Amino acid sequence: MNETLYRFVSWGFQELIWGGDLLGADELPERGPAVFVSNHLGALGPIAVGASVPLRLHAWIHADMLDPLLAPDYLRRDFVEGQLHLTRPFSDWLARVISRIHVPLLRAVGCIPVHNTPEGLAETFRLSADLLAQGECLLIFPENPNLPVDPRFHMTPFKKGFARLGELYYERTKKILPFYPLAVHAESFTVRVGQVVRYNPLGEPARERLRITGLLERTIHEMYLRASEGEIVQVPLTN
Repeated sequence: MNETLYRFVSWGFQELIWGGDLLGADELPERGPAVFVSNHLGALGPIAVGASVPLRLHAWIHADMLDPLLAPDYLRRDFVEGQLHLTRPFSDWLARVISRIHVPLLRAVGCIPVHNTPEGLAETFRLSADLLAQGECLLIFPENPNLPVDPRFHMTPFKKGFARLGELYYERTKKILPFYPLAVHAESFTVRVGQVVRYNPLGEPARERLRITGLLERTIHEMYLRASEGEIVQVPLTN
C-alpha cells in the first residue's frame, strides 16, 4: 500500500476530474476504523469520494478489475461500452489500454477484491476485517447491479452482506464499528456526509444487518434528494 501514491491519485481526482465540495465534514471521524458507504453513479462515485474524503480509504472493488487477464473484458462491458457508449473494435483496444494502467494502480493503493464465490467472499471479509483491526477505513458501494435503477436517486437497492463487517469486527476486537453514509451528487458537484450508524452487538445478527443497510440506504436517498433541491442536509437518525 503506497500512501504517497494514494494522496497523489486523490489530488489528481480533485484537481483534474472532480473539483467538487465536501459537505458535512464535521460528521467524519478523525481516524479509523470506519466503513464508508456511498452511492456509485458509475465511475463518478469512486472518483468523487476518493477526491473529497480526507482519509485513507480501501475500496471494495470487483475482483475482475484487479486481474490483468479479466480486467480488459470487464472494463469494456462495464465502462467503455456501458458508460462511454463506444463500440467494438475500438472498445476492445481502449479497455486493454486502460487496464494496463488501472490494474497496477488499484493494487498499489490497496483496493480490496470482491469475489462472487463463497470462498472468495470469505477472503474479502478476512482482508477487510484485518484492515479494520489495524485502524484502517473501508469504502463500499453496495448497490445491486442486477436490480433496476430508481430514477429518483439514480441508485439500485443495496445488498446487505457488507454489514457483516460489524459482526466480524466486534468478534475480533469487542469494539463497535461505525458506518458513515456518503451521497455523491453529480449536478451540484458535492459529496455529503451523513450521521454515523453504529453496529449494535446486542441485536440479532440478521436483523442488525438489515437495520444498518436500511438506515444507510435511506440516509443516502434523503441526502441525494436534498442535494437535488439545493439544500444542505442534516438527517436525524436513531442508531
